[in-house]
Amino acid sequence: MNMKNLIYVLLGLALCASCREDELVILSDTQDTGATPVIGKIVGMYVLCEGNMGANKASVDYLDLSGQTATVKYNRNIYPERNPSEVKELGDVGNDIKVNGGQLWMLINCSNMVVVATADSCRKIAKIDIPNCRYVTFNGAYAYVSSYVGPVEVGGTAHLGRIYKVDTASFAKVDSVTVGFQPEEMAILDGKLYVANSGGYLLDMSERTVSVVDLATFTQTGKVEVAPNLHHLKADRYGRLWATSRGDYWSEQSKLYLLSRGNGGEMAVADTFDIPVSDFCIVGDSLYYVGVQWSFETNSNKISHGIVNVNTCEQVSTSLTSAPEFSDIVLPYGIIVNPLDRDFYVMDAKDYLSSGQLYHFHADGSFDWRVWTGDIPGHAAFVYRKDVVVDKADDM
Repeated sequence: MNMKNLIYVLLGLALCASCREDELVILSDTQDTGATPVIGKIVGMYVLCEGNMGANKASVDYLDLSGQTATVKYNRNIYPERNPSEVKELGDVGNDIKVNGGQLWMLINCSNMVVVATADSCRKIAKIDIPNCRYVTFNGAYAYVSSYVGPVEVGGTAHLGRIYKVDTASFAKVDSVTVGFQPEEMAILDGKLYVANSGGYLLDMSERTVSVVDLATFTQTGKVEVAPNLHHLKADRYGRLWATSRGDYWSEQSKLYLLSRGNGGEMAVADTFDIPVSDFCIVGDSLYYVGVQWSFETNSNKISHGIVNVNTCEQVSTSLTSAPEFSDIVLPYGIIVNPLDRDFYVMDAKDYLSSGQLYHFHADGSFDWRVWTGDIPGHAAFVYRKDVVVDKADDM
């Protein structure tokens, strides 16, 4: 074939590729951690990478812990390959990921949708339209999804948030209830749904409450005054709540709050910890946390990590690990702890613009391995063997 004909062929192939761009499949990338798999109840872990807002680059990675390979493998960006008829990327800004039974729920907030896939293969089975969705929690046959309702509009028109009740069998939205401004993470205790309202779009940071929703009537029955810009909210095994506040970024710093019932049975702030917490995970009596707080004094981020005993309400450690590799983490954005063996994973968002990293540490804090992830890894969920019934205490 002469050079002229070769140019024509290559040009034709390029034109065909551009005409069929919507059918291109982005192949996943596999990294070898080098670790020997330990066969147990957990067979894998999904990592949801947020991607930059407006870039349509949310992605989901999968850590294979099944033991079917000689070493533990990390698979990046598996969604397009598992769902070739879908768009190339998962959507715009992944905000939460949870496994519920055989289902994998992924909240893509700027794409205004909840994507439900099979937990064992990440193949899409449903899409639920929910505006500016943030977090999901489950109770019985229903999923509860927090929603900002309004568009991304800092300082714009104030929209009260809503919680949508979704049937996990039909994926139909069966009810909704109005809560505070820009609701985030939720927790369920004794027939009540507690909702951390952030008010993140309000410039005056006037939203400082946790909404209380009665699940039987699905109505808001009250609010608990806590702090501005609430974010994470989790229950411990003693019937109490732990909440994080991002503060107002100026006069009020990020803190951790304990909420417990008073003599009247109503929740109220019982203790405050001057700890900047970006994310945390409760396992048994241990609350593992990572945090990033901007310091105007040093003009840099202050990194924090450690453990709080939720029973004694004491900070038992100001460090998760003394491993030198932890100092390589630029922005610890998320943490998840194995509820059975206490080894843990820290997600590093790096510069919020490019690929992040996932770090694995043993229960004693010793470093194991790290891999590159998609952009801004921040949320993760374990997958258990199908024959395993997970004790609720194991998941705390």
